[in-house]
Amino acid sequence: MKKQKRLRDYGIHIGEMNTGPKNSITDVRDITVGQVTLSDQNIQSGVTAILPHLGNIFQEKVLASTHVINGFGKTTGAIQIGELGTIETPIILTNTLSVGLASDALIDYMLEQNPEIGRTTGTVNPIVGECNDMFLNDIRAKVITKEHIMEAIQTASTEVTEGTVGAGTGMLCYSLKGGVGTSSRIIDLEHGSYTLGVLVVSNFGILRDLTIRGNPIGKTLKERILQSWEEKDKGSIMMIVATDLPVSERQLNRILKRTNTGLARTGSIITNGSGEIAIGFSTANKIPHQKSHTLHTLHTIHEEEMDAAFRAVGEATEEAVLNSLVTATAVTGRDGNERPAFKDLLQSFEISL
Repeated sequence: MKKQKRLRDYGIHIGEMNTGPKNSITDVRDITVGQVTLSDQNIQSGVTAILPHLGNIFQEKVLASTHVINGFGKTTGAIQIGELGTIETPIILTNTLSVGLASDALIDYMLEQNPEIGRTTGTVNPIVGECNDMFLNDIRAKVITKEHIMEAIQTASTEVTEGTVGAGTGMLCYSLKGGVGTSSRIIDLEHGSYTLGVLVVSNFGILRDLTIRGNPIGKTLKERILQSWEEKDKGSIMMIVATDLPVSERQLNRILKRTNTGLARTGSIITNGSGEIAIGFSTANKIPHQKSHTLHTLHTIHEEEMDAAFRAVGEATEEAVLNSLVTATAVTGRDGNERPAFKDLLQSFEISL
């Protein structure tokens, strides 16, 4: 991981489970993340790409599911995930008005990788998620290009930078600067140890609601700042959950529902204008695109083992959100709109976590 001061560097440890070595979604084997950041005055936006494995994702699909907590969002590909229970492309995250462009670019990437698409086999289901960065970014300029999408995919690695980067460049979190955050947990079961990781793009929340391990730090900051600009939450959050735990798409959906526990512990009340959307996948069972003449065997854990995964996803989601907040840097963007960084406020007001 790039050297950044993350939540644990402030002495704050979330939950009781151990993290992976990077405390990142890329602790799940073969998962990589690529990001493109566009930050120049009125333009504050970018792209984040998550690749489920290093092979051909169309030919070797991964079991997947989605869950909508509040549906004020615009994703592509969710309907087919719900029907077939698989993901067959990288996952692209960007700003709201770039979803169409990102989907088109992702299709081009998949066509290049798979010349049989649209010829000897069917088409492809691109997965794109979004948050609205219009406060800091001139979203109407639509500066994201196909080249940015390709670059994010092609430069993907196990090193994940957090905060004001990629799709999180122009995002807000609890009325302060938000962005990209990630965390992971190790799940120890009798038959083996598994990893679950979460990556978020945070763009939600009201300052006075911000809570860290029960500490109502948002109320303290609200009193010190004496501003009213945090009163309305019209943001959203994209949560990407990855694991190598052998689960079915039904079990995975149950896990995704528990992202809500992590959000709630940071103070989110899931407001009317906020879109909370989770997309998750498991790399434990690959689903071949081509049918064979033999039965396809899937390995899954027992339902009685699900509580460990529920705890893991809640803890990792909570910490990923807080990592997105504490690593973010202050930004002045469109028309002089600005949001401070949480870490700068802590220093200015001499507040300890």
